Amino acid sequence: MKKRLSQMIKMPLLALSVFGLSACTIIDKPVDVVKPFELNQYLGTWYEIARLDHSFERNMSNVTAQYSVDGDKVVVINKGFKQDKQQWDQAEGKAYFINGSNQGLLKVSFFGPFYGAYQIHDIVQNDQGQYTDSLVIGPNNDYAWILSRTATIDPVIKQRFITKLNALSINEDKLIWVNQGDQQ
Repeated sequence: MKKRLSQMIKMPLLALSVFGLSACTIIDKPVDVVKPFELNQYLGTWYEIARLDHSFERNMSNVTAQYSVDGDKVVVINKGFKQDKQQWDQAEGKAYFINGSNQGLLKVSFFGPFYGAYQIHDIVQNDQGQYTDSLVIGPNNDYAWILSRTATIDPVIKQRFITKLNALSINEDKLIWVNQGDQQ
């Protein structure tokens, strides 16, 4: 009886723990995010112009992110060319809005139930109102990306994003400027 009671208590605690890990997203360093935000304007392909170094994109060039919708989730497909292995690498993730779809704050997961914050800190629109460039911060200042709809970025927009990164105490010298040229 005592063993059965112990199991009855452990199972809900285990379920609650798993739910807690998958349901919450830690944001160590919240930043202002784009409001209002239009997901339909964000869907499609983005080129990674610059990033902070992290293991899951190390030695990658020609990096793109493709965003699409599947039901209530945003599907994220990141693709890049691993220079050291001379091969393409791809990862598929899923993202969900944290505080409603009208602001650029999502949680994204590429690794099972673990989510990281995806904070769209700044966005540039063209004359037709289409999103053309984006500055994204992760859950803290260790993760940052500059994205563009094209493989290059306008120098004025680049400086705008660098100024914003500096204001967040993210050193421009730590950025990796991604080679978007032809791979071998």
